[in-house]
Amino acid sequence: MVQEFDKVGVVGLGAMGAGIAEVFARAGFNVIGVEIDQAAVDRGRSHMDKSLSRAVSKGKLTEEERAGIDSRLTFTTSREDLADADFVVEAVPERMDVKKDVFGDLDRICPPGTILATNTSSLSVTEIAALTGRPGKVVGLHFFNPAPVMKLVEVITTVSTSDETLDVVTEVAKRIGKTPVAVGDRAGFVANALLVPYINDAVRLYERGIATRAEIDAAAQKAADLPMGPLALADLVGLDVCLAVMDVLWEEYRDPRFAASPLLRRMVAAGHLGRKSGQGFHVGRSEEPEPRPAGRYAAMVRDEETLDLGEILIAPQIDDALRMIGDGYASAKDVDTAMRFGCGYPKGPTELLAERGAESVVTTLMAMGEYSLTTIAVPAPLLMDQLPDAEEGEGHGGGCACHG
Repeated sequence: MVQEFDKVGVVGLGAMGAGIAEVFARAGFNVIGVEIDQAAVDRGRSHMDKSLSRAVSKGKLTEEERAGIDSRLTFTTSREDLADADFVVEAVPERMDVKKDVFGDLDRICPPGTILATNTSSLSVTEIAALTGRPGKVVGLHFFNPAPVMKLVEVITTVSTSDETLDVVTEVAKRIGKTPVAVGDRAGFVANALLVPYINDAVRLYERGIATRAEIDAAAQKAADLPMGPLALADLVGLDVCLAVMDVLWEEYRDPRFAASPLLRRMVAAGHLGRKSGQGFHVGRSEEPEPRPAGRYAAMVRDEETLDLGEILIAPQIDDALRMIGDGYASAKDVDTAMRFGCGYPKGPTELLAERGAESVVTTLMAMGEYSLTTIAVPAPLLMDQLPDAEEGEGHGGGCACHG
């Protein structure tokens, strides 16, 4: 069935949509990109031209291959031109009202057999699918930025998605060179539900004066061999995106764990969105050393015999991952795959747990609770299950039994 696919539509040609269109065209599909007006079309084409030119200059594409990709790309300002599309990906701004408008049109325009996918990073796929007359053929297909480079694609199914649709979309994801992870429709899915609260935790530490920006980022990088610290990552992702994900998580769970940091909300209100606005936690800020925070919390996190700053950042994320796995939402393998291929982690959460041992992570979480550094009252049941047995002195405290 995948081989029969020919025409793929991409609605929305911002940085993400343009990247998605490029990915499909590179894989041999004929792609029609749709934007709201000619100016938006031109911006989308410019995104793709720059990306493809960069690939040619780096030797990743030949001029002949690029010409072939260009020949498979067409552009329009009319959604009606998707009337014969086999597969359509929506990549418009992350607003439910805008997405509902798009899907209402797509359902009317596209043939009944066309699969419709939304690239939403956090909104309810179920709610979007319910607007159509084909909920069994609607999925989430969450790409990561930049789409031509990042290997992960989260395939989000709803209670209505057919098994056949999931199979086809999974095969399509593989055909375009991605690593698909299939998950249910839950706020944040896997990657954002684990990554953004970690960023939010870092913002809280900075807001409370526990450590400087540089100390927070360096500690996280050291603790998990990360290429970038959480505050620098927030600048890259966009503070507005981080806030939007936190708010979606809060709306679904109403758990203090997912309450956005007041500082994050204030920075977004001020238009300090990170790289996209030229102002953020590091962007647009002086690189001169910041004043060292003082007080009992700052002293505590700098005393390695009590609590390490890097572990303060990593332990809650491990706990979040273990809750996700324990709930049956995603497998340990898929959680690790999502964080490695979608977020650039050298090691996934359960691999980080195996390095530390459950006892060490639980000890960190409990100490954080004593200093009001986390709202996690009790560590995840699956994490607690791996502690050494109190009576027999046996158990899985030295590693992770998640993969068993």
